[in-house]
Amino acid sequence: MSRPGHGGLMPVNGLGFPPQNVARVVVWEWLNEHSRWRPYTATVCHHIENVLKEDARGSVVLGQVDAQLVPYIIDLQSMHQFRQDTGTMRPVRRNFYDPSSAPGKGIVWEWENDGGAWTAYDMDICITIQNAYEKQHPWLDLSSLGFCYLIYFNSMSQMNRQTRRRRRLRRRLDLAYPLTVGSIPKSQSWPVGASSGQPCSCQQCLLVNSTRAASNAILASQRRRRPRCRCRRRRPWRASRCALAVRPSATFAGAALWAAPVTGPAEAPRRRAPTPGQNNLNRPGPQRTTSVSARASIPPGVPALPVKNLNGTGPVHPALAGMTGILLCAAGLPVCLTRAPKPILHPPPVSKSDVKPVPGVPGVCRKTKKKHLKKSKNPEDVVRRYMQKVKNPPDEDCTICMERLVTLVGRLGRCGHMYHLLCLVAMYSNGNKDGSLQCPTCKAIYGEKTGTQPPGKMEFHLIPHSLPGFPDTQTIRIVYDIPTGIQGPEHPNPGKKFTARGFPRHCYLPNNEKGRKVLRLLITAWERRLIFTIGTSNTTGESDTVVWNEIHHKTEFGSNLTGHGYPDASYLDNVLAELTAQGVSEAAAKA
Repeated sequence: MSRPGHGGLMPVNGLGFPPQNVARVVVWEWLNEHSRWRPYTATVCHHIENVLKEDARGSVVLGQVDAQLVPYIIDLQSMHQFRQDTGTMRPVRRNFYDPSSAPGKGIVWEWENDGGAWTAYDMDICITIQNAYEKQHPWLDLSSLGFCYLIYFNSMSQMNRQTRRRRRLRRRLDLAYPLTVGSIPKSQSWPVGASSGQPCSCQQCLLVNSTRAASNAILASQRRRRPRCRCRRRRPWRASRCALAVRPSATFAGAALWAAPVTGPAEAPRRRAPTPGQNNLNRPGPQRTTSVSARASIPPGVPALPVKNLNGTGPVHPALAGMTGILLCAAGLPVCLTRAPKPILHPPPVSKSDVKPVPGVPGVCRKTKKKHLKKSKNPEDVVRRYMQKVKNPPDEDCTICMERLVTLVGRLGRCGHMYHLLCLVAMYSNGNKDGSLQCPTCKAIYGEKTGTQPPGKMEFHLIPHSLPGFPDTQTIRIVYDIPTGIQGPEHPNPGKKFTARGFPRHCYLPNNEKGRKVLRLLITAWERRLIFTIGTSNTTGESDTVVWNEIHHKTEFGSNLTGHGYPDASYLDNVLAELTAQGVSEAAAKA
C-alpha cells in the first residue's frame, strides 16, 4: 500500500513561491464550486506563462489555445477567471511542483465518467497516483486525501469503497507543464509584500489586495441568508419593493445585477425593470452626484480604473472592466459602474416572404430519430475490420492498458498505431457501438462516427441581414429545436427524463462559399447526431440536459460581446477543423 503524498511544493500565501534559483513546474489552477483546485491543461498553462512574461498586469484569453474555453478570460491583476457570457468569476492560482513529478513528465491520470468521457484528476491526486505507480504498488488508498476510493493498478480501475462501484482509469502522456526558475513575479503574489511583513502600497498591489478582499466578501455573502423585507416578512427579499434597495450600503448583488455582462440566450433570467426614482447605480439621479463626490475623495494610491471604457480600445478588456468595478465596489472602494452593452442575440424581425432557401443546399429542414445507424453485432468483428495483425510487435507499451505489446497485437490501417486487440474491443464496447472506431492516440476515425443527440429538428434559410465583418453578404440562419424526452440506452441515465433548455436555438453563418460549406457539413453532423448530446451543463451545472457537443456555433447576431458572435475572422476555419475532428469533412464524404 502506498501512503499518499503531495509530491510538490507547498503553496505560500495561497499561491506559492518557488525558492530562488530552483526549477519548478508551473501549474495554473482554478477553484471550482466544490472548493477543489482544478488544473488547466499543459497547453493552456504554457499560453498563460507566455502572456505573463510579456505583461504581468494584463489578461489572458483562453480561447486562443482551447476552443472549449472561448468564453473565459484570466485577469492577472486580480487572479480571477471570468466567463464573459454569464459573468461568473472564479479564483485562479499559480502553483508549483517538482520537475520529477507527474506534471513535469507530462503524465495525466484520468477516470471515466458516466458519459464515457475522460476526466483528469486534481493535480495533487494525479501526483499521488503516479508516485504509487512508479513504486509498483498494486493498489492505492485515497482516503487520506478526502476521497473514499481505491485505485487498482493491475486492472486500471477506481473503486468506491462505499458503493463498490468501479470505473476505468488511464495513464496518458501529454505535453509537459512549463518550467520556471526563481521567485514569482510581484503581481502574482497574493498578498504582495507578505514576506517583508509590510503590505506594498503601489497602485497595482492595492488593486490586488482589494480584489482579494472583495472575493472573500462575495464568498462570505453567499454563505449568509439574504435579508428579508420588513414590509413583506413572509416573502423573499425584493430589491424593487424593499427599503433596503435605496440604502447607501446597497448589497453587492444589486451592483452585480446591473454591472455584470448579460447572460447568453439559453440562460438569460427575467430581470425586473428598475422602479422610477430608485437609487440604481446606472440611472441618472442622486447616485451620479454621490459617485462624483466619492471620486473626489479617493485617497492617494487607489488606482483609477477605466471602468467606463467598454469598447475594447483601452488597457482593460470590456468584460474585465466590469468585473474589476464590481470587485472594487464590494471591497468598499469608490467607483462608478456603467451598465455593460447588451449583446445583439437576434436580427430584426423578418417576414416570411423575406426568408429564402440557401442556394446550393437542398431542403430547408432535417429531422433526426432516436437511432441513426444499426448497431454492430460483434465488437471483435468491428475492430478486426480496421486492424492488421502484427506478428512481431515492437518493444513498446499499449497506450490503452500501459502493458507491453506481446500477443494479439494489431495495427490500425490508416494511422499505423498499434494496440492489443482486446484493449480496442473493450474501448469500442464502452462507446457508442455504432460501427466506427477512433484511434486513442491520433484521434483518426475509422468508419462513420455517430453521436447520442436526442431527436429533434434542424431548419436553415437565408435572411436579408448582414453579419458584422460581412457587410455585403446575407445571413444563413440555422434553427435547432430539441424537445424534452426520456434518455435512451446510449445516454448517461437510460430511462430518466432529460431537459432541453434554451430551444429553439438560433445560429448564424455568412452566405458565402465557405459559409455554405460549413452549413452542408453541419447538416451531415446533425444527421449523424453529433451537434448535441446529453450531459452536465458547464454554465448552469444542471445534469441530464441537452448540451453542445464540441462543435462551436455563433449564437450572437449583431455583436461579439459574449464571444459567440461576429466579427471573428477565424471562426469558419475553426469550425471546419472541429467538424473534421468528428469525422465530418468533404474528403471523408468522398472516401
